[in-house]
Parts: sequence; structure tokens; C-alpha cells
Amino acid sequence: MGVLDNLLGPQSKYDKQLPYTYEARMPIIEGDDEYNSYMSDTICGLVKHLQENDVAPVEVEIYEIYTDKEKMIPKELYLSGDGAWLQRDDICQSFKDYYKGHIYEDGCTFQDRNCKGTGP
Repeated sequence: MGVLDNLLGPQSKYDKQLPYTYEARMPIIEGDDEYNSYMSDTICGLVKHLQENDVAPVEVEIYEIYTDKEKMIPKELYLSGDGAWLQRDDICQSFKDYYKGHIYEDGCTFQDRNCKGTGP
């Protein structure tokens, strides 16, 4: 990665078809608008961070964050049929049609991003 790449950041973040980042929101008190926020530049990085921090899937909503909007991701894309977090390979397969042309056999468009999660 060159100096210019370090300054500009991941090239995939400039693709307007893709989210800039991902945010998981977990209510602090049920029925209240305040929530704990977890973030990552990739969906697989966010789910891994949530798993490592023992965040229960039932309590969370995950959003794609674009530069001009946010969009809630359907839970069936990152949870198994029994409500558990999907593992990385399963997440890739689940999002293959959702991000058509961006996830392929040998990798994905998101490979240039940091997969580390943060929060709350």
C-alpha cells in the first residue's frame, strides 16, 4: 500500500453501491431510543466483534451506513435459522446475491478494508 493509498483509505469506500461502514445497534433500555453502538468497515468484521463481546443476536439491529443514508439489513442475512450469528464463510455466501458482483470465489470487494470492530 502506497502513501496515497494510506491518505485516501480503502478504494472500496468510494464505491457508492457499497456501504461506507456498518453499525450494530443494541438498545440500552427496551422501548427507549438510546442504544449502544458497535461499528466495523465490514459486515463480517462487525459480526465477529459482536460474537467476541458476547452480544446476543436477538438484541441487535445492523445497519449499512452510506454517506447519505442508512439502511437496516434483514436479520436473515447475518443470522442462522435458529437465530445464531453466522460464521464468516456463511456470511459471505449469504451476502453474495445482496452485493451482486462484489463477493466472488476468491474474495470480495471489501478486502481492502479494516475488519476490526469497535464499540460500544
